[in-house]
Amino acid sequence: MHTLRRSFGLQVLIGMISGLALGFVARNLGEGSGLAETLRIVGEIFVQLLKTLVVPLVFTAIVASIAALRDLDNARRLVISTLVWFAITALIAVTIGIALGLLIQPGVTAGVNAASAVAPKAAGSWLDFLRGLVPANILGLEASTKLADGAARTALSFNVLQIIVIAITIGVAAVRIGDAGAPFLAFNASALALFRRILRWVIRLTPIGTGALLGNAIVRYGWQSLSALGAFSIAVYAGLALVLFVVYPILLITNGLSPKRFFAAAWPAIQLGFVSRSSIATLPVTEDVVERGLGVPRSYSAFAVPFAATTKMDGCAAIYPAVSAIFVAQYYGIPLHAADYVLIILVSVLGSAATAGLTGAVVMLTLTLSTLGLPLEGAGLLLAIDPILDMGRTAVNVAGQALVPTIVAKRNGLLEQTSANPSQQIPASSTTAPA
Repeated sequence: MHTLRRSFGLQVLIGMISGLALGFVARNLGEGSGLAETLRIVGEIFVQLLKTLVVPLVFTAIVASIAALRDLDNARRLVISTLVWFAITALIAVTIGIALGLLIQPGVTAGVNAASAVAPKAAGSWLDFLRGLVPANILGLEASTKLADGAARTALSFNVLQIIVIAITIGVAAVRIGDAGAPFLAFNASALALFRRILRWVIRLTPIGTGALLGNAIVRYGWQSLSALGAFSIAVYAGLALVLFVVYPILLITNGLSPKRFFAAAWPAIQLGFVSRSSIATLPVTEDVVERGLGVPRSYSAFAVPFAATTKMDGCAAIYPAVSAIFVAQYYGIPLHAADYVLIILVSVLGSAATAGLTGAVVMLTLTLSTLGLPLEGAGLLLAIDPILDMGRTAVNVAGQALVPTIVAKRNGLLEQTSANPSQQIPASSTTAPA
């Protein structure tokens, strides 16, 4: 019984069940009720805590990873293998999305009003990839100004892709200058240990945070809006389920890994991705479960996981745009040919990198639509249910971001034996609340 109480995965599950129940109660009381506001505020605070740690963790972890990778003879091979597995899993996911779109034909039976077809404000382009790679400043800061209540408000945000570029550049420079860079690398290692300790304290709040986020999702979105786009929603979630529960287990088994062990360790991150709808917010937890639960060495995971969190999106960048593009084409009666499906595949495999510095699957969808020459207004037809679909998309994104580093580490003989051998148990640190 004591072990069950200490099980971190069980704590998160209890938190989600509690959040589900509280969400339905709050929805009956009304969106402006005290319970609904409490769920919203607690969930937002938890996500803010995680996002606060993203920048220092990503920077210090990648610099430390660069310093550690210099001692690995196969560092270049690890990077290439990571990119190859990104492409392999994305190719499988987009193929499933295309097949389901053609089989279910969601655009033919859609009950959505054509008046809601409004082009989104944010659109993706291949030039965004180049702009996203080049840092505008040393901190990777971006500013945006919006009008709210008649007043202009400016908000600052971090471009994680640019932070990765900055960290890699500084890490390589620190290694190249030899002894002069040693004090900086020592300071960076100390800072990394400090931020990882803070992360473990924040992760302790995961059961409360996930419960609040799920409860808030029930209050805000409900499920009524799914009816008009039922076939489309079924196609997307069917594709997500196939990738998460069929494709990923097959890939794990093929590489000598146990799906049961993988999901036992990665499930807290997958759950958090589902309720937070943010791979970046989930990044600290994903990195923790990959290293401590799945046995991927820090020297590799510190590079692979942050990079995956910005460019590895099987849900948002493969399944969703494939099904959505077919939906838009069917809705407007525009035929797609073999070359168009090849374009969908190419955009999905390469496009997640092109939109890594931007936000949301809608940007990825507009990139796909513009490449195919389909009306961008078609994306507006799907905005009503986007938050509900985004929960499933992000969960699959996070699972893939944990899967690829695990497979690459196993294939290169880096995975700890306790995680690589199905007969062994996942280390206790992955299933209990961090100390």
